[in-house]
Formats: sequence, structure tokens, C-alpha cells
Amino acid sequence: MTNFLQDMAHSSRERAALLPTVSAAAALDKPVFPLRLGGFDIIAEIKDVSPAEGALTSGTSDRKQRALDYAEGGAAAISILTEPSQFAGEVAHLEEVAATVASLKLPVMRKDFLVDVRQIVEARACGASGVLLIAAMLDDRELASMLDCALEHSLFVLLESFDTNDLKRSSRLLGNTRYADSAAAARLLIGINTRNLRTLHVDPARLEQLSGELPGGVIAVAESGQTSADDVARVAGWGYSMALVGTALMRSDNPRALLADMRAAGREHCSA
Repeated sequence: MTNFLQDMAHSSRERAALLPTVSAAAALDKPVFPLRLGGFDIIAEIKDVSPAEGALTSGTSDRKQRALDYAEGGAAAISILTEPSQFAGEVAHLEEVAATVASLKLPVMRKDFLVDVRQIVEARACGASGVLLIAAMLDDRELASMLDCALEHSLFVLLESFDTNDLKRSSRLLGNTRYADSAAAARLLIGINTRNLRTLHVDPARLEQLSGELPGGVIAVAESGQTSADDVARVAGWGYSMALVGTALMRSDNPRALLADMRAAGREHCSA
């Protein structure tokens, strides 16, 4: 397979080039909601398609109802895939879900292969309260620029790593007082993805292997591969205080109950 991450970066740059360089102030008036955390928490994901797993819904998925199910299951945030070519996502899905849970003050995160600050502003205008950034896609200057833009727009950031080098780069950022303060306020999270988006292969051992390298003073998020409450209990024991769960919830007949079980297991076994 070709380098999936490189392909996604190229496609993302093409999408970003079509965005305006300036957004009207009124477009940025939607409320932003902070993460409200309680020991161990779940970011619950909505996505219709996974390039590794195939279609996750019948094509008639009710995103509004699913978002409400996630909220009732105790999700700390909802992640929305907006990448169109491989995940069948749209920024309209982000806007729809953000509007659905706004009255609950539940934050919604844009998950995509973001490479341009205009995409962060676009997320903010669609009602996002957070964004995912992938360390491997951005050099140090680009990463700082994207982080600064997100924080200036009051968005939290989930900064994703795949390996030791990514994690070291992410950890070094905490030497900057602004980023350290953001981490302490749960506005900058560090994520470890077991799925390598360069190849789409999953390495289930990665979360445990990298747990000893997680920086202090920051919320660590286990991403991908958590399919059961037992899985979540394990990562909680390794020092993670959040998990991002997508495919298992999308395929569950009762996502609200599965999410609640995962959350409870994480809190019971949280090493913190």
C-alpha cells in the first residue's frame, strides 16, 4: 500500500486551498465547550466508513441520535470524521452534531488530516470545540502554528503520535509555558494511536510500549483498538486517562451501554 498518511496530507492541502483566508467574525460566534473530565473518560467517535474496516453503517446512520446516545452513555466529547475521500466525512456532519449536543454543552472534536490553519478556523465556524492534529504530518513550525491557531480560537487539541519520535516531539512542546498551561487545563491532550496511518496496520502492543514515555502533566489518550470494557481497563492501568473509541461503538447495537461500560471500567482501573 502507498503511504496513506502522505496521500491524506496531499488531499487535505487541496481542500484547504479552497478555503477563504479570512472568515467573517459572525461565523466564529458559536459556543465552545471545555472538556469536563472525571478520572477516566471516553471520546466517542462518529464515522460512517473506515478505510481499514470498510463501511461501519448502512448508509442511513442517524448522526443526531447517535450523538445523543453517546451523550447519555457519558462521553466526554464526540469526535466527528470530516475527511471525504476515505472516510465519507463532511464538515456538514460536524456542524450537524455540534448543533445537536450544544444544549448539553458537550464538546465536539473535528477529526481529519489537518494541515492548514484555515481548516482550524473552518472547524471553529462549524461549532467544533476541539481538533485532532497529527504530529507526523507537520514539521515543528507548522505544528506550532496549528497549535497556536487552535488555542487562540479556544479549541482543545488532541495531538496524535504513532511512535517514539512523534511522542518525543509532542513532549518537547510542554517545555513551552503556554503549551504546558494548556495541557494542565485539559486543552492540550497527547494521544497514542495504535493504528499507524502510514500503513493502516494496527500494533496492539504500542500503547503499553509507549506508556513509559508519556509526559507528566498531560492527559494521555489511547486511540484505536479498544473494543471492550476489558481493553479500556488495560489502557487505564497503563496510565492513560482517556480513550478514543470509534469502530466498536459504530458497530455496537447498544453504543450507549458499551460506552458507559468502557467509561466505568476505565475509572475502576485508572492508575491515577
